Amino acid sequence: MEARTIQEQLDSNRRSVSFDSYDLAARQLIEMLIENMIDIAPEYQRHFKWNAERQSQLIESLLLGIPVPSLFMATNKDSTWEVVDGLQRLTTLINFACPEDQISNVNANSKKLRLTGLQKLTSINGMLFEDLPKSVQIMFLTRPIKVTVLNDRSDFGVRYDLFERLNTGGITLHPQEIRNCVFVGEFNDFLKECAQNLSFRSVLKIPGDAERSGNLEELALKFFAYYERSDLFVHSVKEFLNEYMKDKSSAFKDKKKLREVFESTFRQLANSLPNGIVRGNRKNTTPLVLYEAISVGVARAIAEGKSINTTNLQSLLDDDKLKRLTTGATNSRKMLLDRINYVKDGC
Repeated sequence: MEARTIQEQLDSNRRSVSFDSYDLAARQLIEMLIENMIDIAPEYQRHFKWNAERQSQLIESLLLGIPVPSLFMATNKDSTWEVVDGLQRLTTLINFACPEDQISNVNANSKKLRLTGLQKLTSINGMLFEDLPKSVQIMFLTRPIKVTVLNDRSDFGVRYDLFERLNTGGITLHPQEIRNCVFVGEFNDFLKECAQNLSFRSVLKIPGDAERSGNLEELALKFFAYYERSDLFVHSVKEFLNEYMKDKSSAFKDKKKLREVFESTFRQLANSLPNGIVRGNRKNTTPLVLYEAISVGVARAIAEGKSINTTNLQSLLDDDKLKRLTTGATNSRKMLLDRINYVKDGC
């Protein structure tokens, strides 16, 4: 690749990112967590995976003065910080040095850490923080930890990229889990409400971990994004959904209208498709592209005042032309619009 092309790609993709760097004592971080100055989003907390031995290794490293990776935060509008990368390390600090009656207030999934499996500081295996000599407690609490903070002058796209790229704690986050952390607000809460709608859930046949991973919220998000902006779709689904959610998070003034659209559409689908949005040969799985076509197509038909014909709608699930429009190379605006309109006109 020519140097000019490489430079052009760098220039077109480079973003203006503003960071602040700090060396904070362990005590400061713990106090900030207790006082809710650092937010560990609920979507993020449930992924805490480190066992007692792995947590103990981090504590040993801090006591021995061994550098640990920098924590990454993002600044919220109210000047609090939100964890981007460092959930495991921060939760370990809380589990070890925070009073037991306060641990659950910071992270409901945590419990007091008793040191175990240490290879060098074997004399403190089996101890709680409170069992350590006072001098060692003070030494631990004053250990500096590097913190890099994406400040509030950086855009949400950068914040999303940070969650996606810097998450090194052994966690693979679903794209919607990242959005749930980045785009906090009324629209995010609205998507979570929609994900609990019984009609919506009844027509979806998806893996059992979908609720845990945020997949249900993403399916609701896709419905609204394609319903309102399918003509703006280019190619990247992730970026398309991010942009839509960013805009809705900034100004969500049509909640009542969108709720009515969502509820009427999935009420109709639940009544017309008792077995769900599935094809004849795969009764236990909802193809995602078929879901998009059926749900948005029916929503637009309802918006046009059309009465839905249940027989026609059921026939569309195994319709040959719709199969062609929902399989293979489907990730283009033309294919998206063609399959939505085909359902709208055919139901």
